[in-house]
Amino acid sequence: MEIKQRITPFLSYRDRAEEAVEFYVSVVPDSKIVRKVYNPESQAVLTIDFELCGMKFVALNAGQDWKFTEAFSLAISCETQEEIDELWGALLAEGGSELACGWLKDKFGMCWQVWPALMEDWFAADDPAALQRMFQSLWQMKKLDLQTLKQAFDGNV
Repeated sequence: MEIKQRITPFLSYRDRAEEAVEFYVSVVPDSKIVRKVYNPESQAVLTIDFELCGMKFVALNAGQDWKFTEAFSLAISCETQEEIDELWGALLAEGGSELACGWLKDKFGMCWQVWPALMEDWFAADDPAALQRMFQSLWQMKKLDLQTLKQAFDGNV
């Protein structure tokens, strides 16, 4: 049984929605452009429906200079360090900036969290001491290092 996504995030751009979506679907695996809607007066792209890893989004050319902030981010979990490295590098391309603790801001100003999928298991482990060790290590990083975090969680530092 497929569950229909009932909430769809709209990402607003002044006039770069198409460029942003093409970038995101080229970087994030299992992603695609679903539909483009054109302004009937100008024939310019108005909205683009797209999916990132199966999650639906709409990008809107709003004509406004609204800015993304750290109050909203897209978190993507990675199975391996290689996947973390690849996504981190691709999302930083052409003007992105590193933040802290696995966060970065891409060239469009969107904030991303690139983190290991293993963190879900760590959160579920209900081991406060292990989580504290892992977070102490994480707080020292920009791009996350899966092996270092795992060693910290396991108490092998």
